[in-house]
Amino acid sequence: MPKLIKRFVDSAPLPQPGEKDIMLWDEEIKGFGIRIKPTGVKSYLVQYRNDGRSRRLTLGKHGTITAEEARQLAKEHLGDVAKGNDPAEEKLQKRKAPTFAQLAEDYMERHAKPNKRPASIKTDQATIDKILLPKLANRKVREIRQRDIEQVILRLQKTPYRANRVRALLSKLFSLAESWGWCDKNPVRGVQKFPEHKRDRWLSEDELKRLALVLEHHPNKRAVTIVRLLILTGARRGELMKAKWEDFDLQRGVWSKPAHTTKQKRTEHVPLSEDALIILKDWLNDAPSKMSYIFPGDTSDQPITDIKHFWEGVREAADLADVRIHDLRHTFASHLVSSGVSLPIVGRLLGHTQPQTTQRYAHLADDPLREAANIMKIKLE
Repeated sequence: MPKLIKRFVDSAPLPQPGEKDIMLWDEEIKGFGIRIKPTGVKSYLVQYRNDGRSRRLTLGKHGTITAEEARQLAKEHLGDVAKGNDPAEEKLQKRKAPTFAQLAEDYMERHAKPNKRPASIKTDQATIDKILLPKLANRKVREIRQRDIEQVILRLQKTPYRANRVRALLSKLFSLAESWGWCDKNPVRGVQKFPEHKRDRWLSEDELKRLALVLEHHPNKRAVTIVRLLILTGARRGELMKAKWEDFDLQRGVWSKPAHTTKQKRTEHVPLSEDALIILKDWLNDAPSKMSYIFPGDTSDQPITDIKHFWEGVREAADLADVRIHDLRHTFASHLVSSGVSLPIVGRLLGHTQPQTTQRYAHLADDPLREAANIMKIKLE
C-alpha cells in the first residue's frame, strides 16, 4: 500500500470503463484512503468500525483539499473514533438537523395555532414570511448565533416597537427549539431590546365634542355605534366587533367577554354604563332580527372585521389627524383616572392583569388630588 501523497494521487490510474471505483489505502494511517471514480473524481476518506459496523466518512475531493490536509483530518477523525465517537454518524445528523424554516413551521403548527388568537397567528405568520424566512430559512437551527439574530433585528431599528416584537417571536421560537433539543442555547438571550416610548394620546373634552358632532350626522350607523361603544367601554376593537348578543345581559347591564375574544384569554365580566346600555338597546331595536353578532359583516353569520375607511373619514372631519381607533381605549381610561377613579378600578374595567399596565395613567390622578388639596387654604397676611 502506497503513502497517499500528492504526486502519487495525481498519477493514480482511473478505473477502466465498466469497472468499479478503485480504492487505495495509505501505508501509514490505517483506514485512510482515496476513492477513484471512472469520471476521474478522487475523494479522500477514512474507514473504521463502530459497534461492529464498517463506517466511511468522506473528507473531501482531491484538488479541493490537499493530501496533507486530508491526512491531518483522517488523524483527527480516527482519534475521535478511538475515544468512542462516530464522526460519520455525527456528519449525517448534522446534515439532517432541522433548518429555521422547519422550526418556523413547527412553531406555527405546534404552538401558535393551538394557543394563540387568530389575529396573533396571522401576525406571527406574516412576520415569519416577510422578515425571518428571507434571512434564515435554510440555516440550521443549531448553527444560528446571536450575531445572526442581531443582524435581523438591527434592520428594524427605525421601528423599535416592531423590532422588539420580532425579537420576542424569535425568542419564543428558539426557546421551543432548545426544549426540543434542536439547539443548545437560545441565541436571542443576549440581544438587547430597543427602548420603547409608549404612545400617550387620548382625546380632550373639545376633541370628544368634535368627534361626537361628526358621528351624530354620519349615515353609517353600524360604525358610529361601534365607535361610541369603544369610547364608553374602553374595549379593544376586536372584542367589540366579535361580540355576540348572547354575551350581554342588558337587564343587569353586564358584558361577559368570552375568553377566546380577550387578550388575556380569560372570561371578563364588565359592567356597562347607562349611556352604553342606551346605545346598545337602540342598536338592538334597529338591528335585523335573528342576528348572532352585534355587528355582523357582509353576512349575518360573520362579524364585521374593520372600520378603517370609516374611521379615516371621521377622523379627518373631526380634525383628529393623529388619533388611532385604539386611542379611544386610552381616552376611556384617562378620563376616568383624571375624574378620580382609582387605578385598580380602571385596570379592572380595561381587563388588565398586571397593575403596572394601568400605571401609565398614574400621572393623570394628580389633578383631583391637587383640587382636594386646594380645599384647605391658608391665608397669609
